[in-house]
Amino acid sequence: MRSGQVAAVDLGATSGRVMLADVGPDRLDMTAVVRFPNDPVRVWNGRRNALHWDITGLYGRVCQGLSAAARAADGLVGIGVDSWAVDYGLLREGRLLGTPHHYRDDRTATGVDLVHAVVDPEELYRRNGIQFLPFNTVYQLAVERADGLLDSADTVLLVPDLVNYWLTGRAAAERTNASTTGLLGLDGHWDTTLMRRIGLRPSLFRELVEPGSVLGPLRPEVGTPLGLTDAVQVVAVGSHDTASAVAAIPMRPQEAAYISCGTWGLVGVELPAPVVSDESRTANFTNEIGVEGRVRFLRNVMGTWLLSETVRQYERDGAPGDLAVLLDQAAAASAPADVFDTDDPRFMPPGDMPARIGSWYRERGLPAPDGPAETVRAIVESLAAAFAAAVDTAARLSGVDVATVHMVGGGCRNTLLCQLTADRLGRPLLAGPVEATALGNVLLTARATGLVDGGLDALRTLVADRFPATRYVPSGAMVSW
Repeated sequence: MRSGQVAAVDLGATSGRVMLADVGPDRLDMTAVVRFPNDPVRVWNGRRNALHWDITGLYGRVCQGLSAAARAADGLVGIGVDSWAVDYGLLREGRLLGTPHHYRDDRTATGVDLVHAVVDPEELYRRNGIQFLPFNTVYQLAVERADGLLDSADTVLLVPDLVNYWLTGRAAAERTNASTTGLLGLDGHWDTTLMRRIGLRPSLFRELVEPGSVLGPLRPEVGTPLGLTDAVQVVAVGSHDTASAVAAIPMRPQEAAYISCGTWGLVGVELPAPVVSDESRTANFTNEIGVEGRVRFLRNVMGTWLLSETVRQYERDGAPGDLAVLLDQAAAASAPADVFDTDDPRFMPPGDMPARIGSWYRERGLPAPDGPAETVRAIVESLAAAFAAAVDTAARLSGVDVATVHMVGGGCRNTLLCQLTADRLGRPLLAGPVEATALGNVLLTARATGLVDGGLDALRTLVADRFPATRYVPSGAMVSW
């Protein structure tokens, strides 16, 4: 084994980053080369102002980041790309057809009706094990078909697969992210029978590849301008960001739960096999494929989107919008008498989040938060309650005896959220690493390029040794772990 350098392209729903890592059998150091916003755009489509991703602008920033990584590195050997799930580009003969829709666009209600008219939700869950979310890929594609947009397409590529295609020229579907589409069967393969029933051509979907598969070198037209040679291999990592994040959590799956907390909070456990009971469907738990074929049995909970959108509204109103200051003020504020339902659909689109939260309370005859500090306190308390409830449900449905909960991602820097979550869990909470997604990405790229070896447990040990967590206990004490 040798040490070397790899780059992780980590694209979140609100921001992206390119990380450079030095990796070896006893080495794991990582720094951010560039960070950049990932802001959606609204485009008039003849009927309405639809929400889209600026995918070509995003790809341009990825390339700028890889160029910076090339200048900073001493011999880069691999690149991995991960992103959020469900969204995709349509291609014809290798060319992108239009700008990909954002999953928060409100077009998908029609798709839900179209799919459920052919396959009822109960059967759909038995086939794919995926929780119901109105923006799942299967529903988005039903809208595309109804609008006639699939007639011109010959390929569907999820966002990280699309970026990998542009880098390498190879069109493939990485399995962890493909499992979020609702079109993969419980056996881990494309459900072509389901596709045909809902009017989707199976030929639209590319070959499935495992996380950790080498896709190939950079195309010269891409690599040469960036200062990278064809010796740099692009690896299909756990390209769903949560798959990479969970791969980097130094946990004992038989006694732990996790909260991957960013724009969304993904709360669940890691299992050897899916759970597709009527009870798990009713609880809206999903069975997504993880690294090494493990199952991420989890539930999507609204995450720090509530805080970021609240801060944006305060800034639009001309009020101070510094989240760190607001969290300090919230810590000193009184807890609300009641928490609100963070999964209420009204909180999904961008907009005036404080007003929507206030409306939720007033509609129920409850006292609404009065002012920014009280609003932020209500958000954090409500998120903590939602996280704790999801952990308890995951434990009950899966049979995992959860003794410890790990929180990773940007949300684990929020000390108030960590402490309130531990309080509501009644269990210790281990916070960190913050950059779990990039670490999982890096480790799979490093293993594929010969810098490290071993299974998932060995990779997690590297993380635990290099990135110690902070332990929160329900009593309120906080110590290093």
